[in-house]
Amino acid sequence: MGEQKGVVELPTIAFLGAGQMAEAVLRGLLRAGVDPGRLYASDIRPERLDYLASELGICTCTDNREALRQAEVAVIAVKPQDAPVLLADMQAAAHPGHLVVSVAAGVKLATIEAALPDGVPVVRVMPNTPAFVSEGMAVLARGRHATPEHEAVVRRIFETVGRVLVLPESKMDAVTALSGSGPGFVALVIEALADGGVAAGLPRDVALQLAAQTVLGTARLVLERSLHPGVLKDMVASPAGTTIAGLAVLESAAVRGAFIQAVLAAARRGEELGQGK
Repeated sequence: MGEQKGVVELPTIAFLGAGQMAEAVLRGLLRAGVDPGRLYASDIRPERLDYLASELGICTCTDNREALRQAEVAVIAVKPQDAPVLLADMQAAAHPGHLVVSVAAGVKLATIEAALPDGVPVVRVMPNTPAFVSEGMAVLARGRHATPEHEAVVRRIFETVGRVLVLPESKMDAVTALSGSGPGFVALVIEALADGGVAAGLPRDVALQLAAQTVLGTARLVLERSLHPGVLKDMVASPAGTTIAGLAVLESAAVRGAFIQAVLAAARRGEELGQGK
């Protein structure tokens, strides 16, 4: 399997829904040394469960309530539109001794708490797809019954796949729009940069590698050296040089404004999802 190293002590965790994000976090937990016998996944797709059991060595079942009975932490990892059915299924098996974690975009803490027995602690999380390569960004928000100790458990889970912040739930639609939808926006940038490289005469594979590594390296400079993006821009924009010529084109095309509007549109859609639209 090749997923384990070191040891991280965590409660038994059940992922209710075994899609791509569940797999990313499961792989992170295994890399961190969590015993696969303490990890469960439930899903309506037997072939998906067979894959995870074979690939990762975790425990699987097709019954959400059975998975919940085996676990101390339950991660709601289904699409937002499937959350009401899952929550109804959880009602009979959940109890205040559980910690419920939701990664369902747009589903509010109050909605989850109202659907579960009184007193069940809930933490809402917005992760993103770079979790697959341990470069994820997850933001946590605690519900009414969740304690700092519960928050610490959830933080440890998601730190196995990247960075973690804690914010009020009122910021979650903005978080969803920026870091949740952001990988799609950045992927568009990488593709466009690579297309530009091809247009300038580079082979496609070379252009894509240059574009992706340039984005990765620039992001690391922002995070690891705490450099403002404007400072980085000025570092490479020499007088009458190539960079400033390209920046002038981007500014004339209102690219900066388009990205701002994209994040705002995604935030509005996140709010609509939370309202069941």
